[in-house]
Amino acid sequence: MGDTVRRAGLASSMGLLIFGLGLGASSLLRLASLFPNNDPIMAVALPYAKHKKRWMAIAFPVLAMLLFDCLSAGVGVWTIVTAATYGLLGVGFSVLYGRRAARGRRIGPLTFLVSGVAGVLVFDFITGPIMSSVLFRITFTQAFVGQIPFTLWHLASVSAYALVISPVIDRALLWAGHCEPRLARAMGLEAGSL
Repeated sequence: MGDTVRRAGLASSMGLLIFGLGLGASSLLRLASLFPNNDPIMAVALPYAKHKKRWMAIAFPVLAMLLFDCLSAGVGVWTIVTAATYGLLGVGFSVLYGRRAARGRRIGPLTFLVSGVAGVLVFDFITGPIMSSVLFRITFTQAFVGQIPFTLWHLASVSAYALVISPVIDRALLWAGHCEPRLARAMGLEAGSL
């Protein structure tokens, strides 16, 4: 049993390290408030939707929202709404990227950029006009118009992060996937155990 646990720990250690660094960096960037709606969450989550451990495309944004809200505003209904919306987008992008890869299409920086923009538009529509009109009892039109400047900042943010952060995380995940079997062999573990 100890050997199985050791193999499982090795198999996930690099991916979990990248995951943890992404959570920490996302929270720090959001807390730094470099500009309005400074939000790297989607850009960090998108590469996970491409790779084998796609559940991380759901887990990352959910945990990132929980962590940030615990560190800043506090956990509440808004946390649940935003985390669930990001999680559903993670599911959607995982399915989309899986189909794209099955057709032999490349998933790279341009895909991350387009996905980030589309994801922000969906996310901001759900969490903006729809949920704001329900939770804050304002009209849909008021919420929609009020959401426009916020969404423009969010689009700028996700575009920059999708072009810079997403490819770095994508490469790190590829590197981790290539290194783990070699590391396992070097440690005398079964190659197929990872």
